[in-house]
Amino acid sequence: MSKSRAESLRFVALTIAVMVVFFASACVEAPPDKSNNSSSNSGRIRIGLSMDTLKEERWQRDRDLFVERAKELGADVLVQSADGDDNVQTQQAENLLTQGVNVLVVIPHNGEVAASIVEASHRQNVPVVSYDRLIRNSEPDLYISFDNEKVGELQARYLVEHAPKGNYVLIGGAPTDNNATLFRKGQMNILKPLIDRGDIKVVADQWARDWLASEALRHTENALTQANNNVVAVVVSNDGTAGGAIQALEEQKLAGKVLVSGQDADLAALQRIVAGTQSMTVYKPVAQLARRAAEAAVALARREKVESTSAINNGKVDVPSVLLEPIVVDKNNIVDTVIKDGYQKLDEVYRNVPPDQRPKAK
Repeated sequence: MSKSRAESLRFVALTIAVMVVFFASACVEAPPDKSNNSSSNSGRIRIGLSMDTLKEERWQRDRDLFVERAKELGADVLVQSADGDDNVQTQQAENLLTQGVNVLVVIPHNGEVAASIVEASHRQNVPVVSYDRLIRNSEPDLYISFDNEKVGELQARYLVEHAPKGNYVLIGGAPTDNNATLFRKGQMNILKPLIDRGDIKVVADQWARDWLASEALRHTENALTQANNNVVAVVVSNDGTAGGAIQALEEQKLAGKVLVSGQDADLAALQRIVAGTQSMTVYKPVAQLARRAAEAAVALARREKVESTSAINNGKVDVPSVLLEPIVVDKNNIVDTVIKDGYQKLDEVYRNVPPDQRPKAK
């Protein structure tokens, strides 16, 4: 055989091997469950759900919906919440692995630190689903979330459509959360051309540690002082921090006069939208997210294929991903979105509105 032909055959073989690895990336086989737990002995799948926090309404919903769907599929879920502590989350994940989970679903507090959780899981041949927030510089088996860059674009686009010129304040989320970076990237996709043109001036650009409302309050107070209250919009990345920003605006009697964005469609945020102090929120139908994640986790535990819709690079690999679509919500479509979906109840959203002035549920 000629040298050139031999090299050609090696190239073809290598190409086929790469293609096999690529197409198998969304299909993971978990090892036999070696746990002595009676549940695993009965053949039921055990899912470990490692959560950053349960302090916010949003994450309580995710947990409940995830557990509900997993149970429908015949799986048990062991839930651990780290209360925003990286060391605690790492220890809890190790504990879940010790308990013999067949698959680990992680909502990381810190996307970089959580890479060690993925590595520990894979040493035991346990697949990992990165839930809502991307775990970076590691090889999670699946990432399921919303298009978070688009979330940022929706937030900024809404504000510039209502305030195309003037002073803006930017308050990002937790620096440790990769989603916060994606939200800001999306926001800047919309804002930068207007900033470059001189229509918009950013008078403050800060990040809220651990998504704390108190951080957003402090940053907004400082920004208002520096700008002598001359601000037309505050680009805030979620509803919790929006509440802090709005508190600062209320102190200066600017609530309802300055546009404020948000995300998560929390009850308090929707009540503020009805009252006119928050302009909008981004609704991410977490029922879809939680159910899809539970279904994917069960499939991975059963060594079944999980179809991904895209791939997101996490700094090390292109992670097979399922990205869902977010929805803008303001006072005009609350009933047609979050209430229609059953995510929130009309009477609670419009609690501060006289009954005869409330819209009718559809």
